[in-house]
Amino acid sequence: MKIRFNFTFFIFICLLQNSLYADENTDVKTDILFLKIQELEAEIAELRNKIESQNYLIDKLIEESLTSSTKSTEVDENIDLALDIRFKGIEDPNSKDQIYDAAIKALENQDLDKAFKLFDFFVNSFSDEEKRPLSYFWLGEICFIENKLEKSKDFFMQLISLYPNHYRVPLAHKKIGDIYLKSDELDMAKEKYNFVVREYPNNTASSLALQLLKNME
Repeated sequence: MKIRFNFTFFIFICLLQNSLYADENTDVKTDILFLKIQELEAEIAELRNKIESQNYLIDKLIEESLTSSTKSTEVDENIDLALDIRFKGIEDPNSKDQIYDAAIKALENQDLDKAFKLFDFFVNSFSDEEKRPLSYFWLGEICFIENKLEKSKDFFMQLISLYPNHYRVPLAHKKIGDIYLKSDELDMAKEKYNFVVREYPNNTASSLALQLLKNME
């Protein structure tokens, strides 16, 4: 009787161990699956951002091809506008430094309408690897302040698409998240903020995005 009891107990222990191992294996498989899902979600978010940028560039090319006949007229109108709003003391109204400085000054004085016109004139008139992307950024900011969210997103997308390596790009991505948040598109906002945190962990934009994510919990 004693031998039978010990053998039964031994079988019970073996079955229990097998059960525990099975549970552990299940947990490990679940963890691996969860990690793979997270990786796939990150890849999908990154692909979505790339597709968004590519689609924007395609749309811009189509738009430019359709409006090429009127483009010269629009540029002339912008030049006339810049001439009209320039302040005294500018000897060369077409100087990009003078136009940009005037736009920054208008922005500091909270004259958003004048700042917008000058920045818009700048991006349509000059080629500058530093001031032009910054002008796109400020155009996006001005439109965001004025609650023109679609136009704001458009300007931030121009910065991201045309100057992907510019130091303002992380903040432009975060600003697009702000646009989604302001539009009550919470899932899109979270996705964009997570993208910023993941892709630009050492940038100030990442800290801002992380704080907003915590506030949304």
